[in-house]
Amino acid sequence: MKLLQMPRKPLMFVLLSLFLCLSCTDDDNRASNPQNQGPDPTTFSENFGNEISRDFFGTVIDINGNPLENVMISIGSSTAMTDSNGIFIINDATVNQRFGYVKAEKAGYIHASRAVVPSVGTNKVRIMMLPETVVGTTASGTQETISLPNGASVGLEGDYIKPDGTAYDGNVNVIMHLLDPTDEDMEDQMPGMLYAANSQNEERMLQTFGMLAVELRGENGEDLNLAEGSTAEIKVPLDPSLVTNAPNTIPLWYFDEANGYWIEEGQATLVGNMYVGTVSHFSFWNCDIPAEAVNLCVTVTNSTNDDLANLRVDITSSVYGTRSGYTNGSGEVCGLVPSGELLEVNVYIQGLGTCSSESIYTANIGPFLEDSSIGIEITESPNIQLETVTGVFNTCSGNPVTDGYVFLNSASYQTSEYVSNGDFEINFLRCDDEDTFYLQAFDYVNLQETDSIAYTYTSPITNIGTLTACNTIDEFITYQIDQDESVMIVTNLFAGLYFSPPTPSIPRLSIQGYDSSNENQNSFFFQFRLNDNPPYTGAYNHNGFGNDIGFGVEGPIFIDDGPNTLVCNITSFGEVGEYIDINFDGTYEDFEGNSHTFTGVVHILRDE
Repeated sequence: MKLLQMPRKPLMFVLLSLFLCLSCTDDDNRASNPQNQGPDPTTFSENFGNEISRDFFGTVIDINGNPLENVMISIGSSTAMTDSNGIFIINDATVNQRFGYVKAEKAGYIHASRAVVPSVGTNKVRIMMLPETVVGTTASGTQETISLPNGASVGLEGDYIKPDGTAYDGNVNVIMHLLDPTDEDMEDQMPGMLYAANSQNEERMLQTFGMLAVELRGENGEDLNLAEGSTAEIKVPLDPSLVTNAPNTIPLWYFDEANGYWIEEGQATLVGNMYVGTVSHFSFWNCDIPAEAVNLCVTVTNSTNDDLANLRVDITSSVYGTRSGYTNGSGEVCGLVPSGELLEVNVYIQGLGTCSSESIYTANIGPFLEDSSIGIEITESPNIQLETVTGVFNTCSGNPVTDGYVFLNSASYQTSEYVSNGDFEINFLRCDDEDTFYLQAFDYVNLQETDSIAYTYTSPITNIGTLTACNTIDEFITYQIDQDESVMIVTNLFAGLYFSPPTPSIPRLSIQGYDSSNENQNSFFFQFRLNDNPPYTGAYNHNGFGNDIGFGVEGPIFIDDGPNTLVCNITSFGEVGEYIDINFDGTYEDFEGNSHTFTGVVHILRDE
């Protein structure tokens, strides 16, 4: 789901991990066409810094935002396949201090990629893949111009070669995509990041005025390129809002898929509202103005020095425009910014809530003449809530999940978090105008998942207890007392709504569960008075139980009208055959006066 719309202005993609900069390019054979030798990649890679190991957690989607399954992901020599949610996990990938390159391949789609400045912790990546849609057909020996409805075009002379360098004779299918800097989807579709080697092999960042991808396919699906000595004319339309700042001539850059950055080659001339240039091979071509850059890391915390994750950070240059990205679990985001430029930083809550449209922090920063790090402290606000959601995620056999993830969804906010040792903690700021969220967890190794379960925030910390990924489990009760092992009951479950005197009848909820399959013979029951009228959802504390029984669990532990701070949140109350979702948290005293913590989750089908 697209959560934000970026400003419609020339894009200066400056923050790498900040920027969700993705690529759609052609294959290594065409990118490394021997007739177009770029600057020395060995020398240029000295800009990347030393090799390090970093963890990556990413999502791959199509142009409609749907997840793509079975996409091959590679980071150096490390590989993985996306699951049914388009998710991939790669740990301990070898990258460089200032450059990490993630590639994605799937039949029917143009190769895609993302380049980042890796940060400590888990690096989140999002990649949108473009389809291999044929927009026109020509033939060898025929001069022809293939155009898109938006005016982008490529003029072909008719001479082509196969990947082995031999001449090609036959029909040629042309695949072409235009990327417009004013299109909100451009940052999800563009190659790598706008990081480049100029014609002197110097490190540069780029301001783009438009990109064009062209791929050629033979009759048998083979990749083709222009023959030695042959050229093509490309036309890249310019959005009217960019004409005022567009130079008459602009450098052309092609994306080197093998190495993950742009390389300067030739230039284009502005003719009317089109940049027109001549190229001698096909790749992803880009019309850009270069700038010198330095690396900047931004860490966002609150007044008590808690790291704030999942916040959108905007960095704006008056010359090179605005780009954005999101803080990781350590509250950090890193990337390139223009050297010597006064910059403005703004921080936003991620999502569509009422408080997410306005900046919660703004300041001028810089100029920066060398690699730098800064800290940002967010002050408290009455309509913003610091939220922490914690829990345990186990496999179906009861062991901690070592490679998995948790989706958190609410009406205005979505995030996914990596789980490496069973425990998870999601920290974020949210608008203080909604109470319910949903969690679903996925065991990446064993390919099992939980249901999507509704919960109620118990701010500032919401402990949801234990999630267990078993596709065959339709309903369950799970609870934990103190730090004892979590108990899960999946058999002999009952949930019913009934009414009792006096008149008018009082609605009451009864839930029971009993597990006789293990030696502990765990049991659970729960009943209390509901609100007088449907839908019965909301928060219930001890006073809501009336004079009825509260909770009971296995053995001598029994919670009745004794002292307790239990809060029970009913987040959904379905009809018969539908789910009732409850989470509870608090303390109680046993019969000997000892205090205990008590947390749990009920996800149960209503029987009556």
